Amino acid sequence: MPVTLHHIVVDTHDLPGLARFWAAALRWRVLSEREREVVIGPDESAPVGMCFMPVPATERKTVKNRLHLDLTTGAEDREAEIDRLIALGARRVDVGQSGEESWTVLADPEGNEFCVVRPKETLIG
Repeated sequence: MPVTLHHIVVDTHDLPGLARFWAAALRWRVLSEREREVVIGPDESAPVGMCFMPVPATERKTVKNRLHLDLTTGAEDREAEIDRLIALGARRVDVGQSGEESWTVLADPEGNEFCVVRPKETLIG
C-alpha cells in the first residue's frame, strides 16, 4: 500500500490555543486532546487532519515558513473570511508580495504564515 498523508503537524508554544485557532479557522473540531498533542479535523473518519505538538518556549520562529497552507473560499466570501480569520487572531503579514497577487498572506497567532487564495473556479480558465 502506498503512503498517504495523515496529519499536518504544527509545532506550538500554546498547544490548546493554536489548535483551537485552526479548528475555528477551518470550521473543524478538536478530535483528541492529550497532554502533548491535540488533533483537529473535519471528523473522525477524515483522511487528513492537523496535529499540534508542543515545543519549548526557547524555540522561536525566526524566518518565513518553508511550508504553508493555502486556504480558499467562494469569491463573494473571500474578504469576509479574511476578516473572520483576523477576528480569530490571525494578522496580515508582508513576506515580499507586490500587491498584485491573487492571494492574501496572513499569519496565525504564533506567526505561521498561510494564504487565502482566490477561489478555485477563478484559477481555472
